[in-house]
Amino acid sequence: MIAEILQYVAGGAVLLGATFSLLAALGILRFPDLYTRLHAATKAGLVGVGTVLLGVACASFDGAVAVRSLGGVIFLVLTSPVSAHLLARAAYAAGLRPAHITVVNVLAKETDIKS
Repeated sequence: MIAEILQYVAGGAVLLGATFSLLAALGILRFPDLYTRLHAATKAGLVGVGTVLLGVACASFDGAVAVRSLGGVIFLVLTSPVSAHLLARAAYAAGLRPAHITVVNVLAKETDIKS
């Protein structure tokens, strides 16, 4: 009984994660500049992959697989925002400016560069 419920929960989590991953991919294709694309990739991608990994943890009845899946989720939560921040700062320092529709550009005030 519980095994069947966990299989349905796992299937739902994998479908939800796949949906978020699809939304992340569409955001990467649709958004105008690197900064908004990074936002889509890190936020929706993290939720998508994290939910898929949680679904894998629920679907497997092996403790080792569940622990590795949860470790993967924790690793993603810790590293994804930091890597996106570093990529965005490096891109800005290299001269890549935000799209013209960006209203607030805090780094332009700090670096005295007009976007």
